[in-house]
Order: sequence, then C-alpha cells, then structure tokens
Amino acid sequence: MSEFEKIKNLLLWYERAGINTFFNVSCPHIDAEKEKEEVNAQPADKARLLEELRQEIGDCKRCRLHKTRTNLVFGEGNPDARLMFVGEAPGEEEDRQGRPFVGLAGQLLTRLIESVGLTREEVYIANVLKCRPPGNRNPLEDEIKACSPFLFRQIEIIQPRIICALGSFAAKLLLGQNIAISKVRGRLLKGINGYNVFPTYHPAYLLRNPRQKKTAVEDFKRIKELLEKG
Repeated sequence: MSEFEKIKNLLLWYERAGINTFFNVSCPHIDAEKEKEEVNAQPADKARLLEELRQEIGDCKRCRLHKTRTNLVFGEGNPDARLMFVGEAPGEEEDRQGRPFVGLAGQLLTRLIESVGLTREEVYIANVLKCRPPGNRNPLEDEIKACSPFLFRQIEIIQPRIICALGSFAAKLLLGQNIAISKVRGRLLKGINGYNVFPTYHPAYLLRNPRQKKTAVEDFKRIKELLEKG
C-alpha cells in the first residue's frame, strides 16, 4: 500500500470520527525511499530503523502534551515481533520511567502475556500517544493527529502479524471505525492499511472491572491460537 493510500485511509478515519478541523501541527514526512526501506526491513535492520525514528521524534513539541510530560514513551520490545500491543497513552508511572505499561495496568498486561506462554521480550508494546495526558484524561483529537503517524511508522517497521488494540482509542484508530470496544473485542479484524487487528479490553479497564478479566484471558488465548496457526 502506497503512502498516499495510507494517508487517505487515515483521513477517512478522522472523517468517520467527526474530526473536521485540522490543526497546525508538525507531522512527519517520509520520502519514498525511506518508506520502502521501512516496509521491506529485515529483522537485523528493524532495531536500527526504530532507533532512527526515535531520533526523528526527538524532544517532541508537536502538541501541548510536551508542556506537562516528564518523559516521552516511545515503545519497547522485540523489533521483529509477531505480536504488537497498542494502548491509549502513558500513565503516571510510564511518564516517570519513560517505558510503556509499567504501572499497575502494565503489570496486569505482563501477566496476561505470560498466561499464554509469551514474554514481554517477545512482543512489542506502544501507545497511540507517546506523552501522558494530564491527569490521565482521554487523548484529544489534535494530539492523536500529531502523534499517530509515528505509531503507524513503528507498525510499518515491525510488520507484526497481529496488533492487539488495548481499549477503545487504539481500536478506533487502527480499525478506522468509531465503534465501542465491547462490539469488536475478541475478534481478528482487518484494520486500516490492511492491519490484522485484535481488539480487547484495556488492562486499566480490567482493574476497574475485575469480572471482565476472565474475558480478557480468553481473548489472549485466542490471540495465541491465531499466532500458532501461522
């Protein structure tokens, strides 16, 4: 899929989500040769490309969140992961450490990953936003617009077989649909850019609603089954 088609799909998602105003923010530019290198990257090159992307982001000031963050949270894990997790945004502990999913919700995510025989080191973990919204409020439209292109670049470099969308914000972005997580969780769906997206509940939601943990465990078992099918 060409860069033009990717941008077109992203714009369609914004339209469906009711985002009709575009803000004066700096979005990343990627030339055709760089795009080709990222899409066709070999495992040995992916770590380098991710590090180059991190350097490109730099001390990001593309939205208001730079004023209140402590650390930018880029993402971490296996650059050649078959499974990638995408959450909503860093929380307080993630902001402090500069790492994704290391607070209470992150500890639960780790246990869910390990419950199906995987480790954090085998997967890749990132967020829609790379900076913490004040007070853990929901991401705003212009913040998603400024930050999500970098997430898409990470996905293009890693080329995961399955992207597990944790919660509604990740699911809406990756599926290109403004739909409730309860309506799409537990299924492998085709997202924008042809991504294989498996939505499930965000671990923070599970901490607030422990009765749903059993459902999440079943979702993770299903993800493992899909990975094993090849």
